[in-house]
Amino acid sequence: MKNLSILSRSPLLFLLAVTLGCSPTITKQNSFEGNGIHLETIAFGSCNHEYGEQPLWDPIVSHRPDLWIWLGDNIYGDTDSMPLLKAKYELQNTNLGYKKLKAKTPIIGIWDDHDYGKNDAGKEYPYREESRNLMYDFLEIPQNSPLRQKEGAYGAYNYGSGDRKVKVILLDARYFRDNLEKKDKEYILNETGTILGEEQWKWLEQELKNNTAKITIIGSGIQILSKEHPFEKWANFPKERARLLQLLETYQVNGAIMLSGDRHIAEISKTEIPGITHPVFDVTSSGLTHTWKTYTDEPNSYRVGELIAKLNFGLIELEWQQDGVKVDLEIRGKADSLFLKESFLRKY
Repeated sequence: MKNLSILSRSPLLFLLAVTLGCSPTITKQNSFEGNGIHLETIAFGSCNHEYGEQPLWDPIVSHRPDLWIWLGDNIYGDTDSMPLLKAKYELQNTNLGYKKLKAKTPIIGIWDDHDYGKNDAGKEYPYREESRNLMYDFLEIPQNSPLRQKEGAYGAYNYGSGDRKVKVILLDARYFRDNLEKKDKEYILNETGTILGEEQWKWLEQELKNNTAKITIIGSGIQILSKEHPFEKWANFPKERARLLQLLETYQVNGAIMLSGDRHIAEISKTEIPGITHPVFDVTSSGLTHTWKTYTDEPNSYRVGELIAKLNFGLIELEWQQDGVKVDLEIRGKADSLFLKESFLRKY
């Protein structure tokens, strides 16, 4: 039966607790502690036009998620005008379906390029600091939060306690990202550049090194595992991708799950990492309001199941057991249609 704690069901109390220093609290820079919120159902998605029809909020709300995670392109800003970007966030907040979610579910998130402000942009975007602040306003991050006292939008969010502790790490793949060049409409690999920047890398290593969570979710606006398509992905920076996977191996992050957006498709990718006792999945959910109108299959040697080019959202269902947790990873769509499902057991 789902946990019905007051904090998990009341975003207003959730925000008051963050602001007033009660549990949940922000205890150190870039890290949020939500000890009173126990997670069983986590919903997530990306690529959401703030105007027009948004048909997936009702099926999302029907699952009564304990947490919603935005994975980028949460609106389509694409502008150097911060008043316009602000207005687009405000428009999203008027959507009736999204308001239903906000009334019942705590919300966190990270950006990708369109809500950052410019298609495919990195650290060269001149309004990145102002844009970050607007996104934090949209996510209702308190003004006194330590999350606002550093550059970038990355952060860690800890929920539950003991054998039911969940850590959500949201990586900022925009604010510090080095340049990418194109040739014949395809990206040229940047063999020496960075996605995260050294400060974010040092922070991430400490989060993983000192991690006591049974489930660790790593969210990124762009895909982590997939390597073969010509679009944005971690594999465009091969050393960065290898460094991330090596950290998971070094600190044996059992319970690791990767989430991504961006692509206007949904798919589930899988790999094996030494020292981790279960498959590690990268669940891509992209297309809350739009996907490719016409789309042919693309290679992805890590993919399990089909590539989905329909409106979609993602779910993580956690079935807590005495000696582990059963994890179901799902991609769903209109009328709550089930498109993809993978499962694994994380034993203690």
